[in-house]
Amino acid sequence: MAEIGDLVDQKPHPVHDDLFREPMKKKRRLDRDRRFRAFPSLEQSALKEYERLESRTRRVLSNTYQKLIQSVFLDDSIPSGVKYLMTEDLSGEEADAWDKDDDAMEEAMCKLQVVYGMGAENKSYKELLRAKPKAKIPTSRVITLKAEEAGELSVRLDPFIRTQRRGWDGEPPETQMWPLIKHVEVTLPKSELIPEGVVLVDIPGTGDFNSKRDEIWKKTIDKCSVIWVISDIERVSGGRAHEDLLNESIRACQRGFCTDIALVITKTDKLHLPEYLRERKMGNQTNPSQREAVLERNEMIKLQRNRILKEKLKRKLPADSRVPQASDLVYTVSAQEYWQGALLTEEETEIPKLREYIRKRLLDKKRRLVTKYVTEAFGLLLLTDSLSSTERLLNEHLHMSGLRRFVEEKIELLEKAIEQCFAHMEQPLREGVRIARASYRHILGAFLVRSKGNQGFHQTLKAVCLKNGIYASRTLPRIDLNEAITQPIYDQIDPVFGGIFRAGTPSGSALMPHVDAFKRSLQQKMMEISIRNGWKYDRCKNSFLIQEISAMLGGLEGHIFRRKRKLYESLTTSVQNDLKPCYEEAAHITGKKACERMKDVIRRGVDRQVAEGMFERAQERMQHQFQQLKNGIMEKVKGSIATMLTLASSQGNGLYKELADVKSEYKEMEKLHRSLREAAENAVLRRGMQSFLLQLSPHKA
Repeated sequence: MAEIGDLVDQKPHPVHDDLFREPMKKKRRLDRDRRFRAFPSLEQSALKEYERLESRTRRVLSNTYQKLIQSVFLDDSIPSGVKYLMTEDLSGEEADAWDKDDDAMEEAMCKLQVVYGMGAENKSYKELLRAKPKAKIPTSRVITLKAEEAGELSVRLDPFIRTQRRGWDGEPPETQMWPLIKHVEVTLPKSELIPEGVVLVDIPGTGDFNSKRDEIWKKTIDKCSVIWVISDIERVSGGRAHEDLLNESIRACQRGFCTDIALVITKTDKLHLPEYLRERKMGNQTNPSQREAVLERNEMIKLQRNRILKEKLKRKLPADSRVPQASDLVYTVSAQEYWQGALLTEEETEIPKLREYIRKRLLDKKRRLVTKYVTEAFGLLLLTDSLSSTERLLNEHLHMSGLRRFVEEKIELLEKAIEQCFAHMEQPLREGVRIARASYRHILGAFLVRSKGNQGFHQTLKAVCLKNGIYASRTLPRIDLNEAITQPIYDQIDPVFGGIFRAGTPSGSALMPHVDAFKRSLQQKMMEISIRNGWKYDRCKNSFLIQEISAMLGGLEGHIFRRKRKLYESLTTSVQNDLKPCYEEAAHITGKKACERMKDVIRRGVDRQVAEGMFERAQERMQHQFQQLKNGIMEKVKGSIATMLTLASSQGNGLYKELADVKSEYKEMEKLHRSLREAAENAVLRRGMQSFLLQLSPHKA
């Protein structure tokens, strides 16, 4: 749970001019209405209510924070309860660093050519210092482009995001800047098409890779809550790049925050009718029109790809995972027809379905964030009001001793439950290691043996070795030799791993339901103690403790998911570390038959490491990561509960009476918390109404 100072934005300056205040209110109201234009009226009402709750909560917290600052500022004897209000941070927003080496020769060469022109890679450092740069790089390292029309902006963005062909004389185009670009942000004005707050990330595909973009891509995809694999109608079947992106998306669903995957097929209005009719071979049936053929072909592709995608997801994800059970896994989209409408209606282009999906996700996220925000703020006000109270029970320590024993027992049970969850990984890990030992030579051979000989492969192999088994090329599919060698292990553990970290239906292997059950047992115990032992005089503190248990343990989910990626990748990381000497030795080979000698070094190096237990070490390291995760969870649980018990057993003293009076803020926060519950009830009614309207008239709904 964040401190008050973190939850409050910078306090706005008061406006004393009534003539100025009213127009400003109208302007803000108009801006808000514009932001919500992408939503139907019922959803607009919900968003406005969430914004009202959030805004008023910020104001209450700001007032409370200022009062607390004034009442305890510069006081060295601040009690633990007040310190908790001012500086305890339980949000668990630790940042993970993913620093990787960036010495790819091809990328460095591209950058030098952009800045100094062709041949720059062959010049000495002193020669480059004397050379006049061809590209002007701003000191701020930020380039801002603005345009009135989308087409104009697209043209201006091209040199920064796309690989371009060289000029007729071999020189790169003057404006080819993409090798120097880490990422490009495009901000749109308020629009009915895309709701405010939505961030769409275009991950580079084949032809746009360099090692820096590869690094950003791997980190970015793990942060996405939804992944759409986009492929046009002509490439969706059998394209290796498409399959690689789909496989990587599924892996991201395992190790990151992704909860939904879908395949978006574009340009679905393209169809050569005579060719389609020849392939169709429907006998004497009446030939369809162009529009009928497009719709028929799109429906056939949706059914086919939906089946293939579901089968792939079921192999990789738990049997009861929500992702493969989604009704819409494949969308057939036509942007051109959406704007022009010459052949298809808006609904038939399926772009409205994607927009509706985005709106629902955004509305759900807004609801969850505001619920968490208002709930935590209410907890803070409950504690503040409790600490200001002068009424205390004389035998409170007796009640606390019973609570402590109960908590200790529940913590032991939680630790055992976590161990049992993680124990489900032991058998598939062992089986995966067995299969990996039996199949690694075949996998390695498929990469090293080229049907067309070694022509052109020498430099690729050298780049792979220089990057410790990973190579992202501008012209070839991404290569990860460590991942390929460990894939048999992942094939065995993926369903179990996904089952441990999934949300939703509780099961013996799922982790979070055990944490939730632990949380509920503590809250129920607090209620029982309150009723049995007469905490009626300290109702505020009791309500706060029940509320705070949820906030404290709620931060565990973020902690677990942030460490999931490192845990999942521990197999490939372990193999990469063991093979690093082998890669380094191969990378330094030059001269006659260098490619074959590099292959021999890699084969012998991998054979040696496997014989010495490379796969078994990877298994042990993953198990060690699970043990570390369990220890981290228990440390956080014990620390949070210790803080909670300290607050519960704190006795009153003179300083509490000197705290500022926050009763008015508490009453206001109580009203907002009640409004939040009403908003949740309205959301249920709204969904019911939408379902009813859909049954009556889908078009009207």
